[in-house]
Amino acid sequence: MQRAALLDAARSLLSDGGTEALTFPALAERTGLARSSVYEYFRSRAAVVEELCAVDFPVWAAEVEAAMERETAPGAKIEAYVRTQLDLVGDRRHRAVVAISASELDAGAREKIRAAHGGLVAMIVEALGDLGHDQPRLAAMLLQGVVDAAVRRIELGAAEEPAEITEAAVSMVLRGVRG
Repeated sequence: MQRAALLDAARSLLSDGGTEALTFPALAERTGLARSSVYEYFRSRAAVVEELCAVDFPVWAAEVEAAMERETAPGAKIEAYVRTQLDLVGDRRHRAVVAISASELDAGAREKIRAAHGGLVAMIVEALGDLGHDQPRLAAMLLQGVVDAAVRRIELGAAEEPAEITEAAVSMVLRGVRG
């Protein structure tokens, strides 16, 4: 229960204040634990990040996969892939990992994030192949680049509303620069 409380506090800190807010004193304060007790659960900020990724990323991936499975046509699957990821931007678990990905992490934590994203990208490869892409893996990585750019735009509080950014990303992915 303490570990779950620490992870929940870490999500809140990252969501509210970014990576600078994720400190062991802040975790201790949010959970009511002594600072030394936090070190009993996690040896470093990177360890907290790794655990957040291990716990939260499969949940988001399952949501994306479920949305895609509800569709039958390849284009609809791709649209569901993009929309679901962008809908998750408001979820504080997602905001926490976005904050994490922008921070300086050790190699192990970065590799876990890369692997998790690789699993997400793999979900869309088949649909892109069904659309006739001769390099569906490359197309999937580029498509994820559009999603990542839209996520950053939403996270930055861009002038456009999140719904506008989502529509632009879906249009870019499905129709390219022709709109």
